[in-house]
Amino acid sequence: MTATRVTETASDSATTAPLLQIESVDVVLGRGWRAATILSGISLRVWPGEIVGLVGETGSGKTTLARTVVGLIRPKRGRVVFDGKDISASRGRERRAQRRTGHIQFVFQDPLRSLDPDMTIAQIVGEGLAIRGGLGSGEIARRVTAAAEKVGLDARLLSRTPGQISGGQRQRVSIARALAADPRLLICDEPVSALDASNRNYVLRLLGQLRDSLSLPIMIISHDLSSLAGIADRIVVLYRGRVVEDGPVGEVFASPRHPYTALLMASAPSVRHERELSVHQLRRTAADPAPPAGPGACVFAARCPFAAAICATAPERIVVTPAVASASFGRSVACHRHDEWPALASDRARPSASAQQ
Repeated sequence: MTATRVTETASDSATTAPLLQIESVDVVLGRGWRAATILSGISLRVWPGEIVGLVGETGSGKTTLARTVVGLIRPKRGRVVFDGKDISASRGRERRAQRRTGHIQFVFQDPLRSLDPDMTIAQIVGEGLAIRGGLGSGEIARRVTAAAEKVGLDARLLSRTPGQISGGQRQRVSIARALAADPRLLICDEPVSALDASNRNYVLRLLGQLRDSLSLPIMIISHDLSSLAGIADRIVVLYRGRVVEDGPVGEVFASPRHPYTALLMASAPSVRHERELSVHQLRRTAADPAPPAGPGACVFAARCPFAAAICATAPERIVVTPAVASASFGRSVACHRHDEWPALASDRARPSASAQQ
């Protein structure tokens, strides 16, 4: 099969256009000698009604990418296109007007933490509407009640303060606050990481129901691969600010094409299968040849036991499974040896039972 390079101008087989397009985005934070490249060449798309999971270890750039989409961080290069408009190019009054539309809403990891603890739930959910202006108190109250109903919050809770409700209810308040603005895209940063199993499942089901009932596309940042396995349509894997794999969740989880994705899977027992590769088969050992080094090398080479001379050059992301008429996306990977490393990994000896004990 001939591989095709992933570009922001590649044609899609889907009939609907993506709502969000992130095109070759670089983000650099800091200035001078303190400047650090956090995101490099990020390109991805989100279609209406799609749930996309962003995964990767701490420091991979997931939250920075989300903050760039909502306009809290300005990319150094590339652009963010929302509904056909380059929103990353807006400045001053235009940028403020774009934010006030509420079309893109961010549900933060620590809901309600930075808010006034004496505010009522009704005030918290309606705060954004009040700041935006143009709505009377009656309309704001109506929207607050409707948003609370959508997330399953009893109307009697609206008069309480954050300290008087549970953690699961607080997360639902945070989602209701976003929904009150009638968003067209919802971005959730670790929405269930601080919840117990019962509340975690409730919030995940809620997000799925919101997608189905409102045709609301959702981006979910998560370390919990098992949560994404049950809700996401597509998985985007980030490593050190680069997309290393992107594809339908079932395909990626069943047969990862990048060794880093496979390592994430092997490290999450809840989504592993008995016949999958083990962590020991995917990690470098002292016996492995030294990986290529240098500023132009693959970012994962230093941790990859399958790195070869070709990995001295960073791989471009290529399409390995093209999109079909029934789907809005295909599958891509940034690995020179995406067809070779699975067999090499299988040949690496699994640790003996005695060694594991």
